[in-house]
Amino acid sequence: MSLPQPPGPGLSFEFFPPKTPKMAEALRQTASVLAPLGPRFISVTYGAGGSTRDRTLQTVAELVRETNVPVAGHLTCVDATRAEVDAVARAYWDAGVRHIVALRGDPSEPGAPFVAHPDGYAGAVELVAGLRRIAPFEISVAAYPETHPAAISPAADLDHLKAKIDAGATRALTQFFFEAETFLRFRDRATAAGITTEIVPGILPVANIAQAYRFAEMCGAHVPDWMRRLFDGLDDHPGARAMVTTAVTAELCRQLRDHGVTDLHVYTLNRPDAALALHRLLHSGGTS
Repeated sequence: MSLPQPPGPGLSFEFFPPKTPKMAEALRQTASVLAPLGPRFISVTYGAGGSTRDRTLQTVAELVRETNVPVAGHLTCVDATRAEVDAVARAYWDAGVRHIVALRGDPSEPGAPFVAHPDGYAGAVELVAGLRRIAPFEISVAAYPETHPAAISPAADLDHLKAKIDAGATRALTQFFFEAETFLRFRDRATAAGITTEIVPGILPVANIAQAYRFAEMCGAHVPDWMRRLFDGLDDHPGARAMVTTAVTAELCRQLRDHGVTDLHVYTLNRPDAALALHRLLHSGGTS
């Protein structure tokens, strides 16, 4: 007699705004595959320096109209006045969006230091507080299990996260990582620092190996040696890479679930297959 399986985790899915009509159609197809899975929400990113503002707003509005899933819009405060940021927040609300992922954001010039607009929000803490004054949004903020690259120390990074929570954030969504212990150690440190709000692990299925490593370098995520060996050469064999990606990602999520994680945020890169496979495995008992 088999033991009953624990329920699968709640999943949310992240998209980025499409740049071309062809990419827009691909995103619609991805959304049509993933929305019926009943995710907690789907979110749409906001480019460096607010560069995708109009496309993000358009994509979010379309997803609100075309799916029955709660939609979250990202919002940053780079290169914008408070009035401009507040206008975007109100546009989200008018479009039916009740959830914002509030981020300081990356400068338009890669690698440049963040400099607040003289008439803008100084960072994510002020942005969260500002959103709270505009409307009763659900607000997610970013967390960094391996510390934000610009933070002066892990302790300072946790202090900043706590400040965002204290300003009114509902939850934190983490940057991706590749080993469960990375998140679990971070969760323990966050708890010790007095952070009791939900922290949702960010999961990146490896759709393109070189791209994943580049993303990791940009955000300070460690790529373990075993993973480099496992994926070495597989970009030339996409079928095998997809199988390995599914196995590795499902095992990571299984380990997190075994340690009490109930929800996961999946970075889809606008591709449905890895997220669909992950949902199937995690909700069928296939990884236990």
